[in-house]
Amino acid sequence: MALGYVRPARPEDAGEIARIQLATWRVAYRRILPRHVLDNLDEAFLARRWSAAVLEPPSAAHRVLVAVEQAEQSYLVGFAASGPADSEALAPGEPADALGPDVAAVTDLLVEPRWGRRGHGSRLLAATVDLWREDGLSRAVAWAFDGDEATRKFLTSTGWEPDGAARALDVDDMLVPQVRLHVGVPPEKVPEDVPPG
Repeated sequence: MALGYVRPARPEDAGEIARIQLATWRVAYRRILPRHVLDNLDEAFLARRWSAAVLEPPSAAHRVLVAVEQAEQSYLVGFAASGPADSEALAPGEPADALGPDVAAVTDLLVEPRWGRRGHGSRLLAATVDLWREDGLSRAVAWAFDGDEATRKFLTSTGWEPDGAARALDVDDMLVPQVRLHVGVPPEKVPEDVPPG
């Protein structure tokens, strides 16, 4: 029986995170982004960026989590990165303070396709929400490619909704539309007292 869990990323995970990112992008975004852009992504460069994100986050509230599939061996199969919303979370023309200090932003939430539909994305998202709660963040936003139906379907199935913001990324002279989704961070459920039996 396979088991899965989520833990904070470690510096030695950076190479696997980069590999997962490339493998996932090359499958999930092959009809969204230009092929030559996907083919030319540098795994070593991405690994250095992930190493920096783990070792030197901009704040204590910036975190990278990894999903682990555990069977006879353990495998890193996905990751999530988030932190307080910054200028990258804004829509074009939005003022700098539009989102507020209590808003989190998901920058990445990826599960390698061959490990999909095993609960890893849900575990990553749940662990991330728990950390937002600890940090006092009450709302979250995430950008998704307009053509990325899998991500949009996953997020909306967990209560996220489009907030009306849109933008287009310039990827090698090709404009790729994105939509922003948002969700309220639910308060922690307090267990109800169980009356003595």
